[in-house]
Amino acid sequence: MHITNKYVTAQVFHSPTATVAASAGSKEKALRERLESQRDVAAAAKIVKIFGERLLLKNITAVAVHLKSEQKYHGKVNAVIDNVMEAGIKLI
Repeated sequence: MHITNKYVTAQVFHSPTATVAASAGSKEKALRERLESQRDVAAAAKIVKIFGERLLLKNITAVAVHLKSEQKYHGKVNAVIDNVMEAGIKLI
């Protein structure tokens, strides 16, 4: 998960193959058109709902979340984690 003041991006990496298994972000043209803003909490929530759907389509039902030390559990981070769990993805 990469959150800046301008964009929100979520990715799942498959460690053994070092590939991106699924991703979604506010820079994607298809998602950008659906968002009023690309950088607020509501945008993060919408992006992660789509991200959760993409994970489920690839049969990924559990992911590990690694936050940077400066990322606290509030605001966009809170919205991302809550919406991933609402989508049916388990956090390990």
